[in-house]
Amino acid sequence: MIDRLVRIAVLSAPLFMVQPLLAKEAPASSPATSEAPAAKEPAAKAPSAGQSAARERQKKCGAEWRALTDAQKSAQGPKWPQFWSSCNKRLKGGDKA
Repeated sequence: MIDRLVRIAVLSAPLFMVQPLLAKEAPASSPATSEAPAAKEPAAKAPSAGQSAARERQKKCGAEWRALTDAQKSAQGPKWPQFWSSCNKRLKGGDKA
């Protein structure tokens, strides 16, 4: 029994010596870990003015496309990509006609 206590004391002594060093490092590394996800957030930054305008045009054209009936879509001819292209040009003001 005493042999086990001595072994535990010998094996745990280095842990007790290292503990104050780890405790001093813990507060310094804690904010770094809390800031790490914030540092990875640039992908979630706010869109530019051009991107916001394009998104709004896409929403408006999508609403127009959904408002068309199947008969109107087939009579009109183009599929969504062609409709989106012409609608986007029209909303941008690039359609001179």
